[in-house]
Amino acid sequence: MLEIEAKAEVDDLEAVREAVLRRGGAFLGREVQRDVYFAHPKRDFAETDEALRMREAGGRFFLTYKGPKLDRETKTREEFEVEVFDAGNAEEILHRLGFRRVLEVRKTRESYRLPGYRVMLDEVEGLGSFVELEKEAGDYSPQEMADLFKDLGIDPARMERRSYLELLLEKI
Repeated sequence: MLEIEAKAEVDDLEAVREAVLRRGGAFLGREVQRDVYFAHPKRDFAETDEALRMREAGGRFFLTYKGPKLDRETKTREEFEVEVFDAGNAEEILHRLGFRRVLEVRKTRESYRLPGYRVMLDEVEGLGSFVELEKEAGDYSPQEMADLFKDLGIDPARMERRSYLELLLEKI
């Protein structure tokens, strides 16, 4: 599956929320997400631009693999995700295979739907406020996503390709 995504850092999530609602955005929900990222025993994911994470959200757990980014402007990449019903055992399997925990990312996320897009307003512990756009299907262009950021009052120059994990690791 292809995850078509772009994100930007913002100073005022309330202003973006209002812009999304003015455009007819439908509120989908709010949740706290806890993402634990893992390092591969033989491959440096920082070099290969891959990621493996376990996400806890709403009492459910998801194991996700993300492949390398496919363009220079957005975070678009292959993504494979499965729901895990026993997170403790899943993490133990990863540990026994040589994977190790790298870092935990915690955020509060509000999700909205606009035609063809999901818009996520994220408050990330230790980083600040971000808006993620995720195109739901079909073709995409980085310019289309930059235009939507503009429509929401966000300067496309603030688009950020690095993951929350990468941003937090740079602060350590």
